[in-house]
Amino acid sequence: MMSISKPHPYPPCPQPFNLAAHVLAPADRVPDKIALSILRPGGAERWSYGKLRQAVLGCAAGLLGAGLSPGDKLLMRVGNTVEFPIAYLAAIAVGIVPVPTSSQLTAREVEVLIGMTRPAAILHDGKTPCPDFPRIIGTQKMSAWIDLPPANFNLGDPDRLAYIIFTSGTSGTPRAVCHAHRAIWARGMMTEGWYGLGESDRLMHAGAFNWTYTLGTGLLDPWTAGATALIPAEGVDHAQLPLLIKRNDVTIFAAAPGVYRNILKSGPFDALKLRHGLSAGEKLPASLRDAWHAATGTRVYEAFGMSECSTFISTAPGKPDLQGASLGWPQPGRRVAILGDSGPVPIGEAGIIAIHRSDPGLMLGYLGDEDGTHARFRGEWFLTGDTGEMTEQGDILYHGRADDMMNAGGYRVSPLEVESALLAHPDIHEIGVTDIEIKPDTRIIAAFYTSHKTLNENDLQDFAKDRLARYKQPRLYRRIDAMPRNANGKLMRRALPDLEPA
Repeated sequence: MMSISKPHPYPPCPQPFNLAAHVLAPADRVPDKIALSILRPGGAERWSYGKLRQAVLGCAAGLLGAGLSPGDKLLMRVGNTVEFPIAYLAAIAVGIVPVPTSSQLTAREVEVLIGMTRPAAILHDGKTPCPDFPRIIGTQKMSAWIDLPPANFNLGDPDRLAYIIFTSGTSGTPRAVCHAHRAIWARGMMTEGWYGLGESDRLMHAGAFNWTYTLGTGLLDPWTAGATALIPAEGVDHAQLPLLIKRNDVTIFAAAPGVYRNILKSGPFDALKLRHGLSAGEKLPASLRDAWHAATGTRVYEAFGMSECSTFISTAPGKPDLQGASLGWPQPGRRVAILGDSGPVPIGEAGIIAIHRSDPGLMLGYLGDEDGTHARFRGEWFLTGDTGEMTEQGDILYHGRADDMMNAGGYRVSPLEVESALLAHPDIHEIGVTDIEIKPDTRIIAAFYTSHKTLNENDLQDFAKDRLARYKQPRLYRRIDAMPRNANGKLMRRALPDLEPA
């Protein structure tokens, strides 16, 4: 028996189609229902479905009035505010292609992304680091745009480009991942296969508005289902989340594993309406999953995915409890395999986790990189770069990354990107970067370098701040005598932590 799932086909995406129209469809049915609450310990800012749609389509009209046209790219330099999802959907609604970027990036990093995407304009909140650009649109204009006569949805082929997001490439250069309008349709497979989400749910996501995990799981998917999305306001810390969960009758809670860990430091808490939690971004340690269940009486269901296809393997309500390294099952409608050199391997053998190229959630490709796109496929399968093993029960055990990609708090980071930035330091001769475990279930990025002298760590941290987003910056620096290399001269990054300091 081979390691391949054989699901019932998922219904095809309707035509014509628009991602934003699909997300905001509940506004026709329940215009007065609360779609979004931005939570603080002292109260909340609320948006009904009707108000949300008006804001999106009003801002869509504003973008067109500002001179943008369907097909133009709009690079977004917007922080953790509600303007982010409104502008994102507004652009998509009228066929403009939003390019969201992490607010943690430096201006120098953003220049690279501008060169890759060649946007027609940048939407800027005036605070997020942003280089000079000929055409910058300030988000302050959005308050006036909201009341404009609403634009019409730009309907068309569901396979056409809708948005672009960035992921760290194994080459060290960020890759621009192009997604079609049909990507939102594919996320319907998560509803049964991971979320257990219904119209009556109140889903809280602990992330920022401008994180793609929050954007999808915390906002777009609840809105598509007609549920209520709850987002903690900027400045709310993790210790306050149990209070917000209880006061706001949260039924589903979503976060990265590190947030669950921080909440548990406060001890057990009362959340009578909470049915379960969701986790993604990095592997959920079994010890953390069990500790959450002991403290709250609820389960946490995790999902596995990537920027190129969002999540497609997960545990879910109603499925058997899993132990240890299991990621869960391919979601209903997902065709997943474990591949060896010549195709799917037998059950119980390890290989590369892959998803079929026909999956409606799979990317269109990497912008401007046909060779890189082609290299991710092996025949009809898209390779994730992670290794796993399918069991006789059909779930998938996780064996780890097949490459040197690091995971920093849920962000995938290429060591080559960090190494390239730090090699600009005049006193660093060679450098190798990897992530290391500093205590159970906690990993940090560490930089190992050769130099004629031991360098001041504070100076190195300052050097990194000017060149790398916070989540990419090493937390530990160690001078070593020489880089570990194999017989072919290739750097062995996984051997770095075992070396003695110089």
